[in-house]
Amino acid sequence: NDGPRAADAVEVATARTFARGKVRMHSRKASLGSSWNLASVSTRCSRPWNTCAWSRRTQRSSPKGSNPTRSSRKNKLLVQALDATRPFDYEAKQMALLERQKLLKIGIVGFGNFGQFIADRFVKAGHTVLATSRTSYVDVASDLGVEFFTDVNDFAEEHPDVVVVCSSILSSETVIRSLPLQRFKRKTLFVDVLSVKEYPKKLMLKHLLPELDILCTHPMFGPDSGKDSWEGLKLMYDKVRIREGDREDVCERFLKIFRDEGCEMVEMTCEEHDKIAASTQFITHTVGRVLGKMGLETTPINTRGYDSLLNLVENTTHDSFDLYYGLFMYNKNATEEIDRLEHAFDSIRKQLFSELHGVLRKEIFDDERNANGKH
Repeated sequence: NDGPRAADAVEVATARTFARGKVRMHSRKASLGSSWNLASVSTRCSRPWNTCAWSRRTQRSSPKGSNPTRSSRKNKLLVQALDATRPFDYEAKQMALLERQKLLKIGIVGFGNFGQFIADRFVKAGHTVLATSRTSYVDVASDLGVEFFTDVNDFAEEHPDVVVVCSSILSSETVIRSLPLQRFKRKTLFVDVLSVKEYPKKLMLKHLLPELDILCTHPMFGPDSGKDSWEGLKLMYDKVRIREGDREDVCERFLKIFRDEGCEMVEMTCEEHDKIAASTQFITHTVGRVLGKMGLETTPINTRGYDSLLNLVENTTHDSFDLYYGLFMYNKNATEEIDRLEHAFDSIRKQLFSELHGVLRKEIFDDERNANGKH
């Protein structure tokens, strides 16, 4: 019997004007006692609908024994568009959306030389950067593409994903205690970038709310050594308190900024860092400042080694004395390194004078023998 089939074809043809997708026909048992299973027909439509549902029911009985027609059947037609037409740049827009979701809102507390240095790189990586500081840097921030807040409360209410504390070692406790911690999101990640690590770790564990996450880092470079590129430069980090889930993802996205810039990532505890840094960074600064006190100058016959010493003096004396004092005061291993350096210097001096003493004694006694021989 072609009656029901013809009616189905009419309804399917009508559905084609509404959606692109699949047409599913659910037919109840007709008056002749026959039943129709699910029929699926592909259709096209110029209208970019994601979903479309159209149903039509008619309830009209036909004389017994007559052929059922479209109006004589009780049916339901459901049209669904499963793959609706999308704009030609749909995939590009979706990819751009995914990329934006990976970006962070980073707040910087302390917008001095180092804060400006890392803010510039964060902005170039596409992240939104906010800043606040005791000194107003509105114009500098604007030039870098950073939004500056003179009021730290307004800064906190912007709800940054990450807060990077870029204060000096000596002022860190004052800065952290002055932050309106209750105004930040509970899942905010706090990051320090100080040259010592045990001290800020204990400081943040003591003063930050337990809901806030903590990442201790030490970029082993600065505005001078990293002004052109961060490729091959080291970043030490310690995930002091990072909760799982979204919080861990924020931490990884922040560290990814440095990975993408080519940094060599070094994960170690804050305690391990300070032990090593005392015999590397602190000694470097100490030797550089000692040589600086000697007033070394360039000469027409500089050796490469001497040029290296001049560069060391220049790099270390450009840093503030507060930084150097902080390396000594807030690293418990620094005193031991000062003692070792002093002992090493004394040992070298004794060796030199011992050799000189031997030479002088030899000359003295040789002269005496020669004099006695003449007599």
